[in-house]
Amino acid sequence: MVIPPEFVTVSEGHRLAVRRGGHGGVPLLLVHGFPCTSLIWSHNIEELAAAGFDVAAPDLRGYGDSDFAPDGFYDFAAFNADLTGLMDAFGWERAVVAGHDLGAMIAIDLATRHPGRVDRLVVLDDSMPDLPEAFAAAGIPPGTPKPAVYDYQRRQGLHADELVAELDTPERRRRYIGEFFGHRMWCPPGAFSEADLEVLTEPYGDADRLRASFADYEVVMGARPMSAPEMTDRPVQQPTLVLVGPDQVTLGEHVEERCAIAYPRVVGPFWVRGAGHFMPWEKPTVVNRAIRSFCGDLLARHADSRGAL
Repeated sequence: MVIPPEFVTVSEGHRLAVRRGGHGGVPLLLVHGFPCTSLIWSHNIEELAAAGFDVAAPDLRGYGDSDFAPDGFYDFAAFNADLTGLMDAFGWERAVVAGHDLGAMIAIDLATRHPGRVDRLVVLDDSMPDLPEAFAAAGIPPGTPKPAVYDYQRRQGLHADELVAELDTPERRRRYIGEFFGHRMWCPPGAFSEADLEVLTEPYGDADRLRASFADYEVVMGARPMSAPEMTDRPVQQPTLVLVGPDQVTLGEHVEERCAIAYPRVVGPFWVRGAGHFMPWEKPTVVNRAIRSFCGDLLARHADSRGAL
């Protein structure tokens, strides 16, 4: 079921579109990545709300139905200024934060930049802090480049305007985004039906939305300024659950060894058979049960506190 978004002001004149469920439960923030929007969490929100969470799945600035960046910034600090503003609007002091793809890196930055706001972290791919010296000291070799897999990064990061100009109709823009769910092999063949793609690619039919989604790649490629330095250069101190889908060409190497260093309090990584990059949609039951189990003590404590009222 697709839950319609509500609009929440996170700073003066700036709103995020948010899909909600389970008001009053344990705060849980679900952060999407590229080429997704909050729609990627459509199979998670209601079940997690029924488990006792107060679930919020926002569209990041510029994505989906959220406002574009009022200051032109699309970096981790800017995204997280919005997310902490969202938490403030909900009256959340702390939250469990689950992230996927770009959303996982934003969540990692949030856990370090605002450690008092993140209770626990859930990472739904092999994203992790950038710790080359610590990895090398542990004997972990650097990853092998995959230029054929990551050709899109160069185009989106260095030639964004030209690429958007080529994708000059809603159909072409949606077909381009649909490729990430198809022949680019980010997930098992047939993981997404035509009906699925109709839902998930619809927000990218708009040229301005597509262009905004390329901005983070410009940051990665050094072609766009940042509002503040990234804070993904140190291990995450919060308890962290890591779930990885093995059926994706984007998967890195030595995931277990890297996780042990990047997340000193890691649970996992657990490999979810039959899943690729888009685990919230591909394997929602596994994701929902894993988050519920990982946070079982928080859910029990919250239920006890409400029962005592």
